[in-house]
This record gives sequence, C-alpha cells and structure tokens, in this order.
Amino acid sequence: MTALLITLAVAILALGAEALHWTRIRKVRYLAFGPSGKVNLLTAFASPARVLALSGLAWSLTTLLLLPPKAHRSKVLEDIEPKERHHLMLVLDVSPSMRLQDAGETDGLSRTKRASALIQSLLKRTTDNKLHITLVAVYNGAKPVVQESRDLEVILNFLDDMPLYQVFPTGKTRIFDGLEVASQIAQPWPENSTTLLLVSDGDTVPSTGMPKIPKSIGGVLVLGVGDPTKGSFIDGRQSRQDTGALRQIASRLGGEYHDGNAKHVPTDMLARLGTLELDEQTLKLTKREYALIICGTSSFLLAIFPLILTLMPSTLND
Repeated sequence: MTALLITLAVAILALGAEALHWTRIRKVRYLAFGPSGKVNLLTAFASPARVLALSGLAWSLTTLLLLPPKAHRSKVLEDIEPKERHHLMLVLDVSPSMRLQDAGETDGLSRTKRASALIQSLLKRTTDNKLHITLVAVYNGAKPVVQESRDLEVILNFLDDMPLYQVFPTGKTRIFDGLEVASQIAQPWPENSTTLLLVSDGDTVPSTGMPKIPKSIGGVLVLGVGDPTKGSFIDGRQSRQDTGALRQIASRLGGEYHDGNAKHVPTDMLARLGTLELDEQTLKLTKREYALIICGTSSFLLAIFPLILTLMPSTLND
C-alpha cells in the first residue's frame, strides 16, 4: 500500500509538472516548432512517457526498499530422518563406449561428458533439501560408488569424466546388473520416495533379465546419449545409441525415455515423474524481479528521452 501511495503522489506531481510545461510551450510554440506551431509525434509522446517512467521508478524503488532483504548464505545441512528422506538413484553406464565422442549438439562431446551435463542440468532444477543421491556405476557388473550423499560436489566429481570403467573386468555392458544393485539399495526406503535415473548409450543391452524394482521407486527416467543414427567404431564393431532398447527398458520399468544426445530433459518431463521437487522459483518472476525490471526500464527511458529530443531534426525550416 505504501508503494502505491507514493507512486500515486509521484504520478500526480509529474502530471502537474507536465501540464505546466505544456502551458509554457504553447506560448512559444511558433518559436520552438516553426510557422506551423505543430508539435511532432515524438515530442508529444515524451510527456506521458516521462510520467509513466517516473511513476514506475517510484514504485520499483519503494518496493525494493520495503521488501525484506534476500541474503544468500551457505546453509548448514541438518540430518534428515530416514523415513523423511527423498532419493535420487543414478545408474550410470561407465563402459568404454561411453567415452566415444559422438554426443552433444555438434557431436564433439564424449558420451560421458554429455551424461554429466544432463545430470548437472537436472540437479540444478531441484530444490529438495531432503534429497539424497546414490550413484551406481555399471559396466561388466555394477558397483555402488556413492550412497545417500547430499553433497552435490561429490557426485559431480565422479561425473567429471572419471575412468570408472577401469575398476571393472573387461566384457559386455550389463545394465540390468546396475538396476539390480539399485533395487537392492532402494528396497528399504519409503514407498514412492525415490527417482531412478538411468543414463546409458544402450550398447549391448540384453533382452532378458530385467529386475523387479521395489515400491520405493516412484519414478523412472531413462536418458540416452550418443548419436542414434551414426555409429562409432570401438572394439571391432560399430557403437551407437540404441534408442529401441532404452525405450523398451523405460517402458518395462513404467517410466519415460528421453534422447538426451542433443537436448536437455524438459522440465515438464521431470514434473511428470512426481518424485522430484523442482525449483519453481527459477521459473517464475517474483515481485522483486518485476521491481528490478521496471526500475531499469524507467531509468533508461528517463535517461534516453533528453538525448533523443536533442538529436531530433528541427522543424523550424519547414
């Protein structure tokens, strides 16, 4: 209410000042605008624009003054009871084929780096203070790398092109082993408290052996990386993203598949999972942002109009 009253007062004062200004202009209009005495359109528009700009500046500055300050401080993470925790289960394919450089919009990234970019983009859009992240690496077998961590830097460190495939014996990629280990870890967690995220190129996925996921997993998203049309040579064969196999895995797990080779995961797809809390504040403009936008726009108009009117061609010779 205070901001509106101040804005109204400024608008009335500005209108009065402009009215007085135009009264004086009328007396010297022939001297100022030539024999016709007609005011050009830009000059006529300047007065209402100044009133609006002054009113907008008054409202925005008053609003910013009255809004509570927004401090950005590091938060101390409090312990969360196991029954109240939310979980993100990352099953990451770390096989040698994931190091092929045929991913991204320009096909210049390795599949591993593209997977890292997709996961980082997803994590930046979550705002769940109760979220605990578990990472399971998959190649010729599966190994849990991180369990129930809330430190994103730890997760991102393992996603930074670390050669995790070296801890596995050489062989075929066994994606289902990763799903089995993930299911075993998630088994005791509360129902519908977990989002399962599988990131793979779909290379050498078997047709049988799909494990049964526990009730704790309420949403499943399968992300594919790598060029789905053009194969890359590795280990005596052509490797490319097997979209059909990954789509089938997503369907059998009751989840969704997304080709992340060129596009990040849409926010509405994450919302459909229903198990991740998204940072809606980054998707909406608050009163503070509106005030900043109006303040900048109003200040620009007030600063630019005198310059425009000064540089405008004269009509005295018309």
